[in-house]
Amino acid sequence: NYETIVTDPALVTVLQNTFLWVVITPIVATFIGLVYAVLVDRARIEAVAKALIFLPLAISLVGASIIWRFVYEYRPDQANVEQIGIANQVLVWLGFEPHQFLLGWPWNTLFLIVVLIWVQAGFAMTVLSAAIKAIPADITEAARLDGLGGPKMFRYITVPSIRPALIVVLTTITIGTLKVFDIVRTMTGGQFDTSVVANEFYVQSFRQGERGLGSALAVVLFILVIPIVVYNVRQLRKAGEYR
Repeated sequence: NYETIVTDPALVTVLQNTFLWVVITPIVATFIGLVYAVLVDRARIEAVAKALIFLPLAISLVGASIIWRFVYEYRPDQANVEQIGIANQVLVWLGFEPHQFLLGWPWNTLFLIVVLIWVQAGFAMTVLSAAIKAIPADITEAARLDGLGGPKMFRYITVPSIRPALIVVLTTITIGTLKVFDIVRTMTGGQFDTSVVANEFYVQSFRQGERGLGSALAVVLFILVIPIVVYNVRQLRKAGEYR
């Protein structure tokens, strides 16, 4: 079963898709959340701005998937057919042909990843915003007296000060990404080479009746999570010892 996982072309694609999810989603979602938290920190509309990016987190992944499936909705470009998907309608307004976003690999996987980034950016923003507000005022004031400001303040003061929170956010989103199932199942059902390990585990175990292969995929998923959890625990212990 393990040999099949690493040799079967379809399952190799599943592993590649999972790798794309794990690499792209945590980094992009955390970056967006961090930048957004810095930009709206102490702004007049801070509460409203934070609520807007936090709202997707209150939606279930199935609900978010249905929303984005309508966003990506495709209809043939004919005289009497109007696009109901906002993404394709924008393309038509710009003079391009409508596009079937969820058919071609690997772009269809990237378009699915956008959904989880949209949801998780609110989580990243919330945690990192709290960490930024917890930075002692004397540190930032001393940095300003030394001439730091803007990008340098962000690089040399903000990021190092919230490093433990960054690690927590990255690892939490990574673990959530490894077990992503709802988005793939709702939007494509794993078709068009979009399946990931968690979805393939379900398909092989409960749809195809391949319990052995499904169990092997579950073990692979468990093994992938272990180093992330171990790293997170070690970093939290170091942060505790430092304090």
